[in-house]
Amino acid sequence: MKNLSDRDRLHIWHPLTQHKTHQKMLGIRRAEGVYLYDEDGTAYIDGISSWYTAVYGHCNPYITERVSKQMQQLDQVVFSGFTHEPAVALSEKLLSLLPPNQSKLFFSDNGSTAVEVAIKMALQYHFNRGEKKTRLLAFEEGFHGDTFGAMSVSGLSVYNGPFEDFSLDVERIPVPVNENPEEILNVLEELLGREDIAAFVYEPLVQGAAAMKFQDPKGLEKILALLRENGVLLIADEVMTGFGKTGTHFASEQLSTQPDLICLSKALTAGLLPMAITSCTEEIYKAFYSDEIAKGFFHGHTYTANPLSCTAALAGIELLGSPEIQEGIQMIAGEHRRFKGRIQSHPKVRDARCWGVIFAMELDVDFSRYGNMRDTLFRHFMDRGIFLRPLGNTIYILPPYIITRKELNEIYESIEAVFEWI
Repeated sequence: MKNLSDRDRLHIWHPLTQHKTHQKMLGIRRAEGVYLYDEDGTAYIDGISSWYTAVYGHCNPYITERVSKQMQQLDQVVFSGFTHEPAVALSEKLLSLLPPNQSKLFFSDNGSTAVEVAIKMALQYHFNRGEKKTRLLAFEEGFHGDTFGAMSVSGLSVYNGPFEDFSLDVERIPVPVNENPEEILNVLEELLGREDIAAFVYEPLVQGAAAMKFQDPKGLEKILALLRENGVLLIADEVMTGFGKTGTHFASEQLSTQPDLICLSKALTAGLLPMAITSCTEEIYKAFYSDEIAKGFFHGHTYTANPLSCTAALAGIELLGSPEIQEGIQMIAGEHRRFKGRIQSHPKVRDARCWGVIFAMELDVDFSRYGNMRDTLFRHFMDRGIFLRPLGNTIYILPPYIITRKELNEIYESIEAVFEWI
């Protein structure tokens, strides 16, 4: 029998892949804890929690047992006209953790759709109120997903290039890198003078796909406060940052001005099943609450609020609040700070930074985001049993919260080994 890679190549088109230059996929047979195991049984430490999802470890028995039990009671039911215990229990638990201005949850399938829903809600909110606000605002280099609305507010041309002529009307502003972003505020004052901006879509504190680019919290706060004063809805894309990544449950908790809508996915279901949530304030919900049917929000997905996904999310949230997971988050944050101190003055390091469980560093070498050097770095880590996905010259770590100090040190040592040959 052919191996997985050979069988895969016959029929499968992979994401973010130019198949002519990248023809071989590594077959993964199983996963447990912080490890992925390939067809030969070789183990790899999952240093990025499989795109920031499996934060409590792969195949976590607490979560899988809960989902297995739910599977035998209710697997799937239409969520239009019906409801069920997993969705209701999840809404109660999640709203107790979200910023207190959040009131309602809308379920969808993934991070892109969570943002898509938020954009549509924001635009229709103004439409229902008789306000002509049709433009959106976003940060440069942001990434919010691959559906058309989410893609429109993203600023990475490698993803969006062929589709830019079909995008929504979006204005972009730079990310605040200091606490006094006067130039950005001046640009905003001019944009706000047109009175047609419906919403601002932003990744709070950390831009993930922009190679873990950090923002200055005080600078971001000034931007959010100005927009709030001018009636612009604030959409926080916490798909990556949510559920403990920045040290608090949600990055927005570290800011005074709270968003009107929040987008959640990835770690929401602990990497077990796909699901997303868009939360909103009561004010937004009331703009759709009407005797006029057309003012309702006519958006839906077949697997909206799937009972198994809701159960996985609820179990994950329970783990997030446990002393063990919170201690793990603090341990990782502390180890990252120590590693940063160890390497930040190395001549091969242009910049090193950490925020919560996120560590990122730029090599002082210039090469393209998806070029040969990036592939060389990827193979370097895999050869040492470490799964990392460098973004250009940025190497980043976002490990499961259950990782040990020994396993973290294996990741750190594999990064330091790069300095010997880069």
